[in-house]
Amino acid sequence: MFDSLKGKRVLVTGGSKGIGKSIVRLLANYDLKIAFTYNSNRVNLSELKDSFNNKDTIIHQYKLNLENENEIYKVVEEVENDLGGIDFLVNNAGIVRDSYMMLMNSENWNKVIATNLTGTFLLTKEALPLMLAGKKGGAIVNIASIAGLIGVSGQSNYCAAKAGIIGFTKALSKEVASKRIRVNAIAPGYVETDMTSGLDPKLLNSFMERIPLKRIASPEEIAAVVLFLLSDGASYITGTTIAVDGGAIS
Repeated sequence: MFDSLKGKRVLVTGGSKGIGKSIVRLLANYDLKIAFTYNSNRVNLSELKDSFNNKDTIIHQYKLNLENENEIYKVVEEVENDLGGIDFLVNNAGIVRDSYMMLMNSENWNKVIATNLTGTFLLTKEALPLMLAGKKGGAIVNIASIAGLIGVSGQSNYCAAKAGIIGFTKALSKEVASKRIRVNAIAPGYVETDMTSGLDPKLLNSFMERIPLKRIASPEEIAAVVLFLLSDGASYITGTTIAVDGGAIS
């Protein structure tokens, strides 16, 4: 099922930590050629390669602020030069600026929408021509959130952006299906990342009590679903959103 991934070219946004780093590590072990972006957390590629099964994996990193359209254009151009094209795209990068809606300022609303939603649109728009040029099809995976499905108090900006990504996924999947490009989204629940590590343990425990599996996910469990959606095993899946949440919203 995963043999067809070997040698394919993938771009992962926000690949330097958390879920994104786990995605990069997992895909590297299936011999993909990898490009990933970071905003502030530059990675030591030699150390990262030491965690790969294949130490000769082709991997590049690029600094990118998803609020900057010119940077997006330049990064995609650099990826084309370095990898020769793009077969797969994983839109993972995102930020939070939490506050109750009545207390939220316009800056934090706009920043989350610009990075999480508009950034996904702009990067996908630049990457798609390279995917279409390959004429062999491909796949896009957008990392949404169950917040975009159920709503979370104090996260109106984040919920709006993630719900937008789910709608974007559905629409784009219909536009590019005839070109054999599949577009799907993943909606994680709570995941062991820097974002959740700062939560009060009592609050985190209360969250876990509402999850049927009684725990939060590891980043690797989200990465595994990305791997599946990129693979031939998901060849008849497009336009859908998979909740990876331990049964929280089932």
